[in-house]
Amino acid sequence: MKHLIAALMGIAIFSGGCSDSSPTPPAESQEHGAVDDHREGRVTIPAETAKEAGVVVEAAGPRTIEDLLPLYGVIAPDPEAVRAVSARFPGSIRTIARSPGETVKRGDVLATVESNESLQTYAVTAPIAGVVTARHANPGEMAGDGPLFVIADLSRVVADLAVFPRDIARVRPGQRARVRSVDGGVAHEGRVIFVSPAGAGANQALTVRVQLDNAGRHWTPGVYVNADLLVGGTTVPVAVRTDAVQRVRGVQVVFRNDGDTYEVQPVELGRSDGEWVEVTAGLAAGAAHVARNSFLIKADIEKSAASHEH
Repeated sequence: MKHLIAALMGIAIFSGGCSDSSPTPPAESQEHGAVDDHREGRVTIPAETAKEAGVVVEAAGPRTIEDLLPLYGVIAPDPEAVRAVSARFPGSIRTIARSPGETVKRGDVLATVESNESLQTYAVTAPIAGVVTARHANPGEMAGDGPLFVIADLSRVVADLAVFPRDIARVRPGQRARVRSVDGGVAHEGRVIFVSPAGAGANQALTVRVQLDNAGRHWTPGVYVNADLLVGGTTVPVAVRTDAVQRVRGVQVVFRNDGDTYEVQPVELGRSDGEWVEVTAGLAAGAAHVARNSFLIKADIEKSAASHEH
């Protein structure tokens, strides 16, 4: 609590008062019949303007803060959506119609083979729609029992994540996972569909497989990813979105809302799962505050304060 008191004092210097009480307007402002909101860490924005800017106001309240297990791994084709295509009968490969990287539809001709037994030529076709990921055939070669092509439906992929043995007891199928590219440009949520029963490699890490929708082709097999596996959670009495929190003059704050008025409110924070953060002091349940695009309110308040100082 003493950290919050210190924060309140720091904001008071900036704002001209503590937001928990109604500050006394300066004498000059009183003479003109108005409160100088900018000096008080406040800003007034018409509701329509705030809405057009994307400012979203929500009420603080109870929320489950997820317990996250950070992992890393790689994107791979979903094994359930991969098909190896072989010749129906041994024979000589006459033509090849598709190459690795090409997209095919179900029923498309991949190659033609002349059967050794009947001497008739027949077509080898794609059993599923997808992308040709491998070709093991050339004209003039013999087609036997081995696969000629491999086709993968990349509309869904998996993230194969490494989990150390000490953490495996916390992992089970069905758990949610937030998977993101290393650069943070792509992020999606999926669910655990498989947990390997044995470790592999020098570190004995186990594989946890998370299925991801890839209809938009955002994920490319072979790309490394980071992930947060949701392995539990704790309900806290007051929480806000992490986007709601800003730092003003070194103090963590949210912006309380009352009609068209937005005001700096220092807070102390607790646990966070990246999306929600616990508020341990400074904000009560039910308090209206800026939940999204709070940086716009911060910029407006700091701009107003700077212009006032000059």
